[in-house]
Amino acid sequence: MTYKVLFLLMIGVVLGLNARAQGCAEPASEDGVNVFGYLQTQYDYNFYDEPESNFGFNRARIGVMGNIPYDFSYYVLLETSPFKKDGPKAYLLDAFITYSRFSFAKVSVGSFKSPFGLELNTPCHALHTINRSKVVNELTDPDRDMGLMLLGGSDTTLFRYAISAMNGTGLLAKDIDTYKDIIGRVIVQPTDWMHFGGSFKTGKSVNVEDPSLGNNTTKRFGAELEINYANFLIQSEYIYGEDNGSYTIGGGCGGEPEVVQGNVKRSGMFVMALYNTPWNLQPLIKYENYNGDVDDDSVLDQITTFGVNYFFNEWTRLQVNYEYAAEKAHEVKNDRLMVQLQVRF
Repeated sequence: MTYKVLFLLMIGVVLGLNARAQGCAEPASEDGVNVFGYLQTQYDYNFYDEPESNFGFNRARIGVMGNIPYDFSYYVLLETSPFKKDGPKAYLLDAFITYSRFSFAKVSVGSFKSPFGLELNTPCHALHTINRSKVVNELTDPDRDMGLMLLGGSDTTLFRYAISAMNGTGLLAKDIDTYKDIIGRVIVQPTDWMHFGGSFKTGKSVNVEDPSLGNNTTKRFGAELEINYANFLIQSEYIYGEDNGSYTIGGGCGGEPEVVQGNVKRSGMFVMALYNTPWNLQPLIKYENYNGDVDDDSVLDQITTFGVNYFFNEWTRLQVNYEYAAEKAHEVKNDRLMVQLQVRF
């Protein structure tokens, strides 16, 4: 097998390992302005009682990044898909400045991804399935926020870490109090083919909807494992959350969350297995579950994704996913077939 074919086979895994940063692409190595982006055109067929289908853009993003002498870099990314944020208008996703004199202690300030967990910090263009897991969408909101982050380590070090102080109000929303969310992630890499780690989040905010319930408090704990060996990739993640005062439902990956008053404990997990074949194909299977109330097992949701990824080259990928969804409380028709063609530049 030639080096070129091997490279194409592993590109998806390599992206997943090396591009986990504050934004959705690897930092540029050159000075000046570097334009980058990606386009994800998608077809969805929903198997409801009355089926629905739709052509659209899952994501349509363009940005600039680069280095500024000495030891500073910048990163700005726009989302232009009219199917995001309930309207045909572009909006700012990431915009941060990084000081990187010391590789063991870089500092970023601005708007960026929350440093919580494996799947959230896998860039959108490097996800192995079209959708992120439901537990990630539900329990990592807001996925982006304004704040300050300290991070260090790389794929070649034993430890990687990131810890941030963030508003807790979400994407470019003004903080209405003095409280800040503290979010952190630590990864241990004992070999070049395996890592494991954990994440946490703690936060507090004023409950403006119902002050009689007291301040809102948030706790999140996560554990992750990744094994990349002999053309197999296995990923797994577990997240547990406690909310008091009020909490949000949904809102992950660009959605609009619904605010609910009350207290709740929630949890969920996923496990995914993928194989790199000699033909630029990646067949995969992913199982996930999400419990919207750990005190009520009847609300357990389960989704199994059967998928295949095909790489035309290192910039162009076709993904086909079939999601089989099962709800413990009641079985409804909500399976989904998705086909996505992605181009990066």
